[in-house]
Amino acid sequence: MTLNEHDIIAAPATATGGAIAVIRISGEGAVECCDSIFRGRTPLAEAKPYTVHYGEIVDGERVIDDVLVTLFRAPHSYTGEDGVEISTHGSAYIVNEVLSLLVRHGARMAQPGEFSVRAFLAGKMDLSQAEAVADMIASSSRASHSLASTQMRGGYSASLAELRSRLLNVASLLELELDFSEEDVEFANREELAAMLDEASGEIKRLCDSFSLGNAIKEGVATVIVGEPNVGKSTLLNRLVGEERAMTSDIAGTTRDTIEAVCNIDGVVFRFVDTAGLRQTDDRLEQMGIDRTHQALERAQIVVQMSDAGNESEAEPLMLQEGQTLIRVVNKIDKYADLGSVSTADESGIIYLSAKSGEGVDTLRQRLRSVIDTEGIYAGETVVSNSRHYEALCRALKALSLARQALADGVSGDLLSEELHEVLRHIGEITGEVTSQEILNNIFSTFCIGK
Repeated sequence: MTLNEHDIIAAPATATGGAIAVIRISGEGAVECCDSIFRGRTPLAEAKPYTVHYGEIVDGERVIDDVLVTLFRAPHSYTGEDGVEISTHGSAYIVNEVLSLLVRHGARMAQPGEFSVRAFLAGKMDLSQAEAVADMIASSSRASHSLASTQMRGGYSASLAELRSRLLNVASLLELELDFSEEDVEFANREELAAMLDEASGEIKRLCDSFSLGNAIKEGVATVIVGEPNVGKSTLLNRLVGEERAMTSDIAGTTRDTIEAVCNIDGVVFRFVDTAGLRQTDDRLEQMGIDRTHQALERAQIVVQMSDAGNESEAEPLMLQEGQTLIRVVNKIDKYADLGSVSTADESGIIYLSAKSGEGVDTLRQRLRSVIDTEGIYAGETVVSNSRHYEALCRALKALSLARQALADGVSGDLLSEELHEVLRHIGEITGEVTSQEILNNIFSTFCIGK
């Protein structure tokens, strides 16, 4: 994708199959291009911006469709350029005909993310906000939507920009000291600089620490169901997601590989993984499934350990990693009447249920949901969910640590300034002050056509 192109681009902005389709056009001459195929009461070039016009798309004397055309003028548009949106009937044939006409009259088909690239280059949004556009489109839950919405509205861009401005100011003062090196003058107060570096480190560390929650919300909370063979793991998975995703039987070892399914619980997507039963076996195929179970365990945020109500005490202890949550579940209570009704244990207790009948499964859903705290996200709290941002923040935090050490060691102002510029570079990578065509191509190539 070439960054200096300002020609007319066009693309469908809606998926095929709906009642209405929207075609977006942007670029210098976009209005005139649309005028060449639009027949309405008034030419679009003479119309007021931000108005909607009824008319026809025509190919000579042939009418393609009755349409509504919305007119935007630079610089007050999504891309910062003149733009038009044509609303047609949702026929794939009509959309293709309109796009063909636009191409014949000077437009070209937009590349993935090209509208958002132009919005970024026009200063309509920074790079992190542009990435949030794609996250907003891909959001599949209230929590992931809230994350994307906060980031798209500015999220941590404002705080990072303010932090970057302060660091840049200090770096400038340190460089100014070079002009007065013979007079041994300090323009940047070292105590104030140390306090600012500590504050910056604390803020960036908080953002880094938020990534585990943000990534789980964005990708789905990885939840692994483990236990010995034939305790009902597959039945529980099917019950949780409401469909037959995993094959079930009374034969131990039926599940030979991990099976994934997703479920939305109160605004949060959980990515459940049904695993092969944990036991000693000489069956090479079953052992491969067990090995994958251990791999899934390492990646899980929540581990649901199941056991049979008739053999509850035989559940093997699991070695969990830091940050993982264990929920113990005892299944098949419907087979053992002496257990009575489902336990109302506290949050650290065991959940008794019947995956077959569904009794107690809502209690498990509530426990799962309680692990993920989304109140701050819904309130607009800044949470990092983008891997690129997380990696840049980690590099910035490391550079800040080196800068703090350099300050403590009493290094000269020019060397200290170099350390600060390294921090600035990593922060700038997030918002786009520091970028390259390669980075932009990599980011926007994942966008859908028309955005």
